[in-house]
Amino acid sequence: MQKIKSLMARQGLKSPQESMADLSPVENLRIPSKEELRELREQPIDPQAEQEIIDSIEEVYFSNDSFDMVQHELEKLPPELNLQELEEYRDKLKRQQAAVSKKVADLILEKQPAYVKELERVTALQTNLQLAAVICTNARRQLSVSKEGFTEASLGLLANQRRRQLLTGLLKSLRTIKTLQRTDVRLSEMLEEEDYPGAIQLCLECQKAASTFKHYSCISELNSKLQDTLEQIEEQLDVALSKTCKNFDVSHYTKVQLAYTLLGKTQTAMDQLHMHFTQAIHNTVFQVVLGYVELCAGNADTKFQKMQYKDLCTHITLDSYIPCLTDLCKALWEVMLSYHRTMQWHEERDKLEAAPAPDGAAATGSDESVVDRSYVKKKLEHGLTRIWQDVQLKVKAYILGTDMSNFKYDDFIVVLDVISRLMQVGEEFCGSKSEVLQESIKRQSVNYFKNYHRARLEELRMFLENETWELCPVKSNFNIAQLHEFKFMGQCRSPSVSPSRQAASSSSPAQEELSLFQQYLQEGNPFEMHAENKEEETEDVLASNGYESDELEKSVYQDYDSDSDVPEELKQDYVDEQTGDAPLKSVSRETIRSKKKSDYNLNKTNAPILTNTTLNVIRLVGKYMQMMNILKPIAFDVIHCVSQLFDYYLYAVYTFFGRNDMYESSGLGLISSRLRTTLNRIQESLIDMEASGENAGVHGPAEDRKEKVPSPHLSQLVVLTNSGTLYGLAQRVVATESLVFLAEQFESLQSHLDTMMPAAKKPFLQQFYSQTVSTASELRKPIYWIVAAKAIDYEQMLLMMTGVKWDIREIMSQHNVYVDALLKEFEQFNKRLGDVSRHVRIPLPVSNVLWEHCIRLANRTLVEGYANVKKCSNEGRALMQLDFQQFLMKLEKLTDLRPIPDKEFVETYIKAYYLTENDMEQFIKNHREYSMKQLANLVNVCLGSHINKKARQKLLAAIDDIDRPKR
Repeated sequence: MQKIKSLMARQGLKSPQESMADLSPVENLRIPSKEELRELREQPIDPQAEQEIIDSIEEVYFSNDSFDMVQHELEKLPPELNLQELEEYRDKLKRQQAAVSKKVADLILEKQPAYVKELERVTALQTNLQLAAVICTNARRQLSVSKEGFTEASLGLLANQRRRQLLTGLLKSLRTIKTLQRTDVRLSEMLEEEDYPGAIQLCLECQKAASTFKHYSCISELNSKLQDTLEQIEEQLDVALSKTCKNFDVSHYTKVQLAYTLLGKTQTAMDQLHMHFTQAIHNTVFQVVLGYVELCAGNADTKFQKMQYKDLCTHITLDSYIPCLTDLCKALWEVMLSYHRTMQWHEERDKLEAAPAPDGAAATGSDESVVDRSYVKKKLEHGLTRIWQDVQLKVKAYILGTDMSNFKYDDFIVVLDVISRLMQVGEEFCGSKSEVLQESIKRQSVNYFKNYHRARLEELRMFLENETWELCPVKSNFNIAQLHEFKFMGQCRSPSVSPSRQAASSSSPAQEELSLFQQYLQEGNPFEMHAENKEEETEDVLASNGYESDELEKSVYQDYDSDSDVPEELKQDYVDEQTGDAPLKSVSRETIRSKKKSDYNLNKTNAPILTNTTLNVIRLVGKYMQMMNILKPIAFDVIHCVSQLFDYYLYAVYTFFGRNDMYESSGLGLISSRLRTTLNRIQESLIDMEASGENAGVHGPAEDRKEKVPSPHLSQLVVLTNSGTLYGLAQRVVATESLVFLAEQFESLQSHLDTMMPAAKKPFLQQFYSQTVSTASELRKPIYWIVAAKAIDYEQMLLMMTGVKWDIREIMSQHNVYVDALLKEFEQFNKRLGDVSRHVRIPLPVSNVLWEHCIRLANRTLVEGYANVKKCSNEGRALMQLDFQQFLMKLEKLTDLRPIPDKEFVETYIKAYYLTENDMEQFIKNHREYSMKQLANLVNVCLGSHINKKARQKLLAAIDDIDRPKR
């Protein structure tokens, strides 16, 4: 390209750019010089040859304008230069150059006319452009004049109108933005009014409006502010949700739920609600306990607020324990009631949403709404158990935080009652059996009951040792159901009755009791009744001066068992809580009626015979049963302790009035094997013989001794050696019959105790009744035998009998004087018995036992007197029969006891005198009730009359054979 340009320059030609810059209309063409033309003419004219020369040029020369030909040719030179070759090569290059130059020149000459023509067109165009410039200048000048004259004013009006429209739209937008800016004030007002749904609705609408004006820079800040406000609303909504945990309000909760629905966070709300309930339980119990601890601590510097709840519970004082427990349960009730009402709200809402719409179409919500309702229902149902578990754990920590072993009984019963009511709440709340609460209260109860029972046994020992065995005057219609301690048995609905038994006690659906949540749904608290009912009606069981009324003293003999003023349910010993029926065996009334025939009911009504100590034991049994009724898991421990109360009372009565070494020698079998076994068992299991000073050499384990009680000692004020009082018969009657009365009360309670006893332990209860309670009346024999043995002078009668001659030869018609003496003793005994009955009513069974003992002893004394006879004839034997018949005839006028005890014992012995040798041997073998001395005397007396010496030896040997095993 450079070569072409240099050739054009030599020929005087200009490039098109240079030509355009020249405005001259005519350009003088430059003519090549002669030398150039000559040189061109000298070149070969053969086009083919010329073309071959051009083709022979190396390709590299056509490659690039920046190609350095000199450098290229120099690099091609061989290392050894040859001048001739160089010249030849130079000539070749020259020929090639000349061919190219000629070719270029030919091309230029060929295109020159077209070039000139084009150049002329360019010149014409330049002229036209200059003319157009003049026209434009004139047009602009004239347009300027028009603008000033008309167009500027009209277009200005149009522009202003358009601007006005834009500004109107802008003003509207600004007003909307201003309203959005001011919504925070309205939102604050709504939040103060607790209109959460309205606030959220407004906030969401504002956010939607703000998105419309997001092209304004101020809106981005407003959007951020609205988002912060929405988060603030959610926080306040969460606080509002937490308030429903303690005091549920339907309208308030409805607002909160609607607000969460608008936010689309129904499930989140339910999760938060359960967290709040858990927190509410913790905060509530902590604040209640903290309040009492700080109140009792006074100005102590201890930082209780930083303590854990479990540690805080250990600082509760005994005085504040029950009020704090009650307030604790009240507060927890409020939380559980709120949860219950929350569930009710959701159930009612689900029913409304599931109900068909007014137009008949089913009001089915979206799938999301159905999922939300299902989630909420499951969450609430699961939450029941979780919340009750939290409540149990909090109350458990409180229960176990204090040692209750030193509590008063009434206070401990209140604690059990409150916990029982709480367990009832738990059963109604979620169907729970409250195992956590049961276990904790069982631990405390066992601990408390051991100490309490130990103290009561010691107290009972003290009562027994100070008891003068005077009659405690009670009304004739006295029944244990009238005692405060047994009121719980007659109540159809009591806090101490478990929910399951309350349900069972409902006789019909119409009488079915409302649940606690139904009773106290709107107001009240199930734990408030303890304070209200603490002072119940007083008892009215004691008679005045031994009589129910001075005015009724006479009429009381005629109708001493009138109980028309007593409610029907109290006429029963107790009412079965499960069936509502009285037990088949109603002891008190029937016993009173049976005692109506008593010979010695001279001056008193047939009121039960009992002492203050008996009444105290009965009250203790009632208290024990209350505890057992409330707390079923320790029922066996309680019944075992109840049995120990009876055992100790029975043992005390026996040791005071019935222990005598002459029992066995009497041969009367006064103590049955069952009674002896019972007394031995009581002595081994309950009586601390070492502390009593007996068996001092025997040292039992300390742990065993801890469970035992020293044997009681009879009060020195009780005199049992005075013959004028029949050796303390009044005290003996009061003691023995009070024990029998106590046994009767135990019998009446058996079915009630049986229902509370665990199935595996029922044999213990049955054994206690069959081997211990039923033996109470058997103590009458040994106790009254001592009176019978001393009341009549049997020794004097024996002495009188020794002075009688029995070997007479004629039949006598007059009985011996010793019979009259004996009958006189019986008359004296009867009189003294009447004297005693003026102070203490002697029941018919007691008088029968006394007479039976006296008659038995008298008959045995007669046999003993007859056995002392050295010589006796047939007439003498007839006299014996006469004496005995006289004795029986007179005796039957003194007593109504039939048949006369041991009548055959005497008659058989008298008639044995007439037996032959063989019959006598058989008699000896069959009648072992007679002593060896009596049998031997019978054989010796018969010697000579109808038994020879050989037969005598044989019979004495038979007697010795009978006696040998005994030795």
